[in-house]
Amino acid sequence: MAGILCRILGLLYRSPLTHIIGETGNGYYTPAYRYYQMILLISSYSIPAAISKVVSQRLALRQYKNAQRIFYVAILYVIVVGGTASLFAFFGANLLLPQRPAMVLRMLAPTIFFSGLLGVLRGYFQANRTMVQTSVSQVLEQLVNVVVSLGAAWLLMRAFAGTDELTASAWGAVGSAAGTGAGVLVALIFMILVYQLNRKTIQGRVARDRTQKLLKNGEIVKIILFMVTPVLLSTFAYNASSLINQTLYLEIMQSVHGLAQEEALRINGIYDTEAVGLSNIPIAIASAMASAILPSIAASFETKNIKEVNRKIHTAIKTIMFIAIPAAMGMSVLSRPIVRLLYNTGAQSVALAGWLLAALGPSIVFYCLSTLSNSILQAVGKVSRPVTNAVISLVAQSAVAVVLLRFTNLGIYSLAISVDVYSFLMCVLNSLSVRRATKYRQEYLNTFLLPLWAAVLMGIVVAAINGGLSMLLPANAAGNAINLAVSVISGLLVYLTVSLKFKVMSREELLAMPGGGKIVSLAEKIGLLKAQKRKLRP
Repeated sequence: MAGILCRILGLLYRSPLTHIIGETGNGYYTPAYRYYQMILLISSYSIPAAISKVVSQRLALRQYKNAQRIFYVAILYVIVVGGTASLFAFFGANLLLPQRPAMVLRMLAPTIFFSGLLGVLRGYFQANRTMVQTSVSQVLEQLVNVVVSLGAAWLLMRAFAGTDELTASAWGAVGSAAGTGAGVLVALIFMILVYQLNRKTIQGRVARDRTQKLLKNGEIVKIILFMVTPVLLSTFAYNASSLINQTLYLEIMQSVHGLAQEEALRINGIYDTEAVGLSNIPIAIASAMASAILPSIAASFETKNIKEVNRKIHTAIKTIMFIAIPAAMGMSVLSRPIVRLLYNTGAQSVALAGWLLAALGPSIVFYCLSTLSNSILQAVGKVSRPVTNAVISLVAQSAVAVVLLRFTNLGIYSLAISVDVYSFLMCVLNSLSVRRATKYRQEYLNTFLLPLWAAVLMGIVVAAINGGLSMLLPANAAGNAINLAVSVISGLLVYLTVSLKFKVMSREELLAMPGGGKIVSLAEKIGLLKAQKRKLRP
């Protein structure tokens, strides 16, 4: 739920931010943020998953002293690696990017260091089977990010209003980057305070531990490197597709098609900020579930309980598909009204972002499943498989992108198509790897086919309602908002009705979902589920 809330907050603030710094400012921010992400991935992004898995294994064996020693060594690791990466981003920004985007990357550089420390603390609490601290810190991080980004961008745009438009937009983008750093820093302070509050409990648990074989620092470093490196490589390859696509687009569109640099940056900013940003909302649910389920599966696998591992895999996949499939359909059918509601930067920009979001629809389902399977493979010790799968998918998507960019007039749509190819291959290859690693046999009817059928019916109804209301309501922001609200609510009711009629999800499975209690309550009220009688206490 925190992941979904953070995505929504991220979307809501990107709209006013775009109005403050403009599409040109977004064009400067996007390539800098991509490089920031990649440097962060290499240095410390994989730390939460790695620490979560390694510490949870020790906790499952009640080796509390070893778990704590791993935690301390991990902090030293990110201080060295994260600090080095942060310095590289700051002093090497001009080597990676043109002057104005380089300014943004330098502002983001210190955030890399703070993110590493934050990642260790989040991974530690996740390993202890609680997502509360991580969730609260994520929401706090995003709230601070929103406030500081908007405030700093507005102040810097005003401060440089007397200069040329490009310089002012660049400084506005720098202000936006300041919000990212402020959010991470506040979240880090919060997690440190939470750790201090739990310190006595942690120390007491360690003091009672009678483990004889304690890990040496060198052994712990090897364990961390063994876990971090494959996760790092898979995450790097998993996320490198965006940076590669961006680089290919900017280079080929300028050199082959003669598109001006500023225009190429602007169009890429629309694609990355508006279309990709919106498509990432449902994927946030899969990312959150992947983080939550990793230590649980790792602990069950460590105790050789394969039946429990497969049960957890089945529940996670079925739950995320029940959400992701209708989300992808809804975003594809209502792409332009959604973009218009959140951004409304002009008819041409809205149309472009809308069509791009619709083209990215299939990738939402594929990314959700591959993100989840990626985490499952890490949990069962097959950390190298996602690396191989990601590299194969990366080569295929890069080839598709190059061909489409060079030999067609699809332009930015080439990137959306290549993302669909990449996410589909990752989904298939990871699923095959999970089957080999755990002997898991996928159930298709209730997990994929019936939700897809319900989503198709939902899409037809939503398209009809949206089309009809578009002719009846005024063509302004209020009319668009009303149209969108009615279409979304109608689509939700259609999807739930069809799904419950076909018994896609049981009452117990619905209750286990985020917000599932409200779904069950609504279904009981409208007669889709039979209300359970509560036993009166004597």
